[in-house]
Amino acid sequence: MITQTTRLTIRELQLKDAAFALRLYNDPSFLQHIGDKGVRTVEDAEKNLQQGAIASYAQHGYGMWLVEDKKRQAIGLCGLIKRDFLAETDLGYAYLPEFFGQGYAYEAATAVLAYAAEHTALKTVVAIVSPANLASKALLQKLGFEQDGQVLVPDKNEMVDFYRIYLTKKPDL
Repeated sequence: MITQTTRLTIRELQLKDAAFALRLYNDPSFLQHIGDKGVRTVEDAEKNLQQGAIASYAQHGYGMWLVEDKKRQAIGLCGLIKRDFLAETDLGYAYLPEFFGQGYAYEAATAVLAYAAEHTALKTVVAIVSPANLASKALLQKLGFEQDGQVLVPDKNEMVDFYRIYLTKKPDL
């Protein structure tokens, strides 16, 4: 387990989460706002998890994490991503549509940012979002991110809005 909130548990992704990843990656809202990862089978999802999040844990000590509700039901992903085309680590998140509008994304992202401040050497975290994704932009602003121009996503050849937040560690008491 990475961290917990009142309603959520955030933990490392495992290969057993491949069926959930397959469902999430092929959801129309994921495809529209994040993109097509080319994951069409559970085996594709396992490979994606192994080469993505699981490899990131080993390389960076963080990555995308699974977000579960108190019933241990997977509802989405939230975590820290080190993308090749960004100098800084990126906050990423995605949820199944039935969990939109319930405050889960804000709750999980707040916990992930607190984790980053306390358990990593990161001084800043950035976020990228499609200009048309108004809900995600509102979430970033609520979290305290400030827009800092745009950046080109090379593999999509698309300009996206670029946000940044400065992390502050809690003082030792």
